[in-house]
Amino acid sequence: MKQILSSPPLKKQSAPSLTERAGGESVQNTQACFVQLWLRLERTRLRLQEQHCRFCVRNVLKMWFGTEATDDFIWEVCGKAVVDDEQLYGLDELPLPALYPRKHRELLRAIVAVRLGIGLRKVRLPDLDSAYSIAFPHSTPINVNKKKGHPRSDPFVSR
Repeated sequence: MKQILSSPPLKKQSAPSLTERAGGESVQNTQACFVQLWLRLERTRLRLQEQHCRFCVRNVLKMWFGTEATDDFIWEVCGKAVVDDEQLYGLDELPLPALYPRKHRELLRAIVAVRLGIGLRKVRLPDLDSAYSIAFPHSTPINVNKKKGHPRSDPFVSR
């Protein structure tokens, strides 16, 4: 008779978090992290399209955070993601990032704010916008026509 060797007990493993899935990197308020988030968002869109699933905030958060994406977490992210005075909702379908990246920018901004526990104003928008240009070099940059400073640069202001 052969002796059956007992195997060591298996440890119960939870679903890997975004930090573990991203190769040990955590969500940070840096341009390098923002580039990775933009690229990850595009990969997620393609994967959801392959699976014939809706590209919406809820599905993106479920794919990225697994079991950490509870209804409360999704509600908190959606509550902070506001575009043109309209709040994003979990099942609202997101447009293609190349056509209308502003919703995606606000979504990424809200994710970073919620994960880091900081306010939306603390998230570095210039870095987030320049990260979009790095991640998608052939797309029109976000805020490319934004005027700064001097009132004479505005053509609608009478002189």
